[in-house]
Amino acid sequence: MTANAAAAQAAPPPSAPPPPGETTVETLIVTGTSAARTALTTPMQATSIGSDRLERLQANSAADILTTIPMLKAEGGGGEVAANVFVAGLPSGGQYQFTPLEFNGIPVIGSIGLNSSAPDVYYRSDLGVERLEFVHGGVSNLFGGGSVGGLINYIDRTGTAETHGQAKLELGELGRIRTDFAANGPLNADAGLYYAFSGFYRYDEGPLKSGMPTDGYQVRGNIKKEFDGGYVTIFGQYIDDKVQFFADYPLTGDTHKRPTGNDGKTIYTTMTSALEGISYLTPDGVYRTKVGDGAASKGGQVGIEFKKDFGDGWGVNGRGNVGSYKTSFALFAGGDNVQNLPTTQAGFLQAYGYNPAANTAVFTYANSGQPVPAGNLLWADRVIDRIRPLNTASGELNLTKEIQAGGWDHHLTLGAFAARTEASDINYGYAFLGDFANAPQLINATVTNTATGVQTIVSRNGLLRAGLQYTNNWAEAKRYAVYGADQVSVGKWELDVGGRVETLDGRVRREGSRAFVTDTTPGLSPLLSTVQWGNGQFLDGSVSTTAWALAASALYRVSDNLSVFVNASRGYFMPQLNTVQISAAGVQTYRPEIIKQVEGGFKYASGPISGSMSAFYSTLTDRQNVQLLNNPAGGGLLELVNQVATRSYGVEGDVRLRIVEGLTFEGNVTYEHDRYTRYTPIAACTNCVGNTLVRQPDWMANAGFYYNKDGIDAALFDTYTGRTFTSDLNNIELPAFHVVRLDLGYTLTVRGGDKLRAGLSVYNLFDSQAVTEGSPRLGTLQNAGQAFFVGRTVLPRRVTVQLSYKF
Repeated sequence: MTANAAAAQAAPPPSAPPPPGETTVETLIVTGTSAARTALTTPMQATSIGSDRLERLQANSAADILTTIPMLKAEGGGGEVAANVFVAGLPSGGQYQFTPLEFNGIPVIGSIGLNSSAPDVYYRSDLGVERLEFVHGGVSNLFGGGSVGGLINYIDRTGTAETHGQAKLELGELGRIRTDFAANGPLNADAGLYYAFSGFYRYDEGPLKSGMPTDGYQVRGNIKKEFDGGYVTIFGQYIDDKVQFFADYPLTGDTHKRPTGNDGKTIYTTMTSALEGISYLTPDGVYRTKVGDGAASKGGQVGIEFKKDFGDGWGVNGRGNVGSYKTSFALFAGGDNVQNLPTTQAGFLQAYGYNPAANTAVFTYANSGQPVPAGNLLWADRVIDRIRPLNTASGELNLTKEIQAGGWDHHLTLGAFAARTEASDINYGYAFLGDFANAPQLINATVTNTATGVQTIVSRNGLLRAGLQYTNNWAEAKRYAVYGADQVSVGKWELDVGGRVETLDGRVRREGSRAFVTDTTPGLSPLLSTVQWGNGQFLDGSVSTTAWALAASALYRVSDNLSVFVNASRGYFMPQLNTVQISAAGVQTYRPEIIKQVEGGFKYASGPISGSMSAFYSTLTDRQNVQLLNNPAGGGLLELVNQVATRSYGVEGDVRLRIVEGLTFEGNVTYEHDRYTRYTPIAACTNCVGNTLVRQPDWMANAGFYYNKDGIDAALFDTYTGRTFTSDLNNIELPAFHVVRLDLGYTLTVRGGDKLRAGLSVYNLFDSQAVTEGSPRLGTLQNAGQAFFVGRTVLPRRVTVQLSYKF
């Protein structure tokens, strides 16, 4: 099964378990298997991160955790949610496209790609998580929802006969306050009934101060019933949260550092709360923006997991969930799609069709009416309010059989998976004009023709363009899969073989849009009086495809301390439904994206040292690669789809060395060499074949020292991201960078063995201003050598203090 937490409890522990939070090849792995095995005996690469490490890694978002895992790059510059997660060698725009996010083996979203929302918008980790597992390669990725790119699985704590819990308070710079709690224990131990619950509430005006604070909470829990030969666990989650999402903005063109604004202060974000309540007329009445909500999520899900052993080697287990969420997402687009860079007042007039030689203009601050100094730069940007309700349901059922014959131990699994997900993708876009400063003030602009005296209102209350985009899309995906696997132990060998067949039936509906003149106020510019709105005409399309996967792997125990392994697979990804092109003539061809990969290496564990090293090779064909780009026709955003093929190879490794008692060194490294082998249509990138994949680094590494003894814990570790390219053209290279973190703590044992810990954490210790990405919206249109470069930086240094109590 995909993630059987109970199997970890039932299986024998490794001979020398690592301290809490530490990752070694001796750690037990349960994701993507129906027979729990240690990492040393699993014929694939797997990473496990325990609760203590998870608690201290997460400073800003899940990206802080995921980026420490070999093979994964996670961009966290946007804040807490919507992390862009990339698997080495695979082309994507992020959003967990090749790495489904799971909790307890159940996908948060049954099918991703109905819109561009990342699953971490809906579901967050907290103190209730026992550990995180990431597996990729071999048979493991055939189980459950499946993904040959890898599975990210958070496994929750469940109750035991003893009551345990933790309460934590965190305070940080820029008004951060966060409270976390978790507890688990018996409801009725004699009846085998146990509980666990967890959650958080936090309020945060940073780490970049835009005037739109993060504010919200999540609660989760489970009830477990144990019985003879098995258990059943009911899970639940509810979230009501509003969180900032930090967009890309103009950086200095030469050094890509944070620029200096008109007021002489460093600009950290051009997002602004001054837009709160801004509105414009539409055919349906007044539309008021949702910018103040940021990325807002409200809803939840319930799930179930069960296991029953019938004896004589037979067993059945399964899991499933049902979820419903209402979400909105105010996306600052990083430019107005006219200039996309800060400009002088004369340059602004020229760009918007008002010749400075024939027109005069008055620029005033919208909040005060005071004139804008003539030398101040202007910054025009867009906001896309994305409304994305989602409903999802998924389920998995496995029949297992253990057979021992002639020294061969077989663990057979026959399973089925089904999921249905529907999601809307409704977008309202508008543009605003502000000064070039941190959290800019809005600016009004009125232009007067010097020859005729005619006045034109170009920007009113800061609104520069009303209703420049309207999108009303809906998609539904139904998935059906069957799979089978045989996990074999014979002598010193571990042999896995398996296959999967899956069908996806999809439906898409898209409303056309047209321009409406809705505001007849004299003197309004056409951009202010005209909005894009739905025309009531829908295009409907249906797609269906079936794909198959095969995988095999082998591991040989050379000794008690050394294993060698190899795995190979032929698998698939189902194209995202938001890539499906519909026209009056029908729906484009919809076919699976085929991936072939092989990996081999060794794992070692003896005394103070453990680790692994492997080499990998993969090819991906027929990839429907979607990019969210500026629409040259309408001013909004356009989902452009390219068909690409790629080839990649590389190496990954990790090591853990106990230096002295209490002090360890841990590190991992990934090197990848990837190239496009096909790229169509070539109009988007005439010379992209042979280029490096966009936003994929050549090197990724993590290294750190960890100390834990006599109540003192400390960690100093570095995350390294190699060079990346901002677009498929490979014309702008972003340099490699480091992000260093420091954690210090002291734990005092109090009455009854309870633990009281005081801690200090410093994220981005040396305050790196490295650029994590260029502007995804500009794509291949972004060029080097300009005065400004639109991109997103690593979040700035931030100090937090924590006080936690464990009982």
